[in-house]
Amino acid sequence: MKSADIKKIRKSMEKNLDHKRFEHTLGVAYTAAALAMRYEVDILKAQTAGLLHDCAKCLSDEKRLSICEKHNIQMNEIEHNNPFLLHAKVGSYIAMKKFQIHDKDVINAILNHTTGRPGMSSLEKIIYIADYIEPGRKQAPNLAEIRKLAFQDLDLALVKILSDTLDYLKTTNTDIDPMTQQTYDYYKEFIK
Repeated sequence: MKSADIKKIRKSMEKNLDHKRFEHTLGVAYTAAALAMRYEVDILKAQTAGLLHDCAKCLSDEKRLSICEKHNIQMNEIEHNNPFLLHAKVGSYIAMKKFQIHDKDVINAILNHTTGRPGMSSLEKIIYIADYIEPGRKQAPNLAEIRKLAFQDLDLALVKILSDTLDYLKTTNTDIDPMTQQTYDYYKEFIK
């Protein structure tokens, strides 16, 4: 990965995302780079994953479903019934096909940025956390505490975000992807 690729990806995201989503994307890439510096993770990989994490977010639900069906991308029932949840899976596919990203860690960071997964790499954790704490984010609970925690301990920040996310989803009566619960259970045990 080269910095020239980053510029191309950034231009493409600016063209293909709405203004608000593009600003969020820049915030995630910036925050991911800062966390990568802190935790000695490849900065270009963090920027790349940060720029591409929501590349499928502005596609229609029909388009996301169609890409999954056409390219045999596995969907669970919750994703099939709520296709907006497919943006991470479709995004990882677009990163590979359109942007020729073949680094497994970058692809996994895009793929798992919404639910997490047990046994995440440092880069995956960084993108998951950066998506939650980027400077433009205003409304998440415990945001100031989590922003501070993110630069002290990735795993503790991850568990706090997962816990707050699950609490929020339970109060809204929204379908919860089982992977979010599995990730929370795994890391809650992991930090003991």
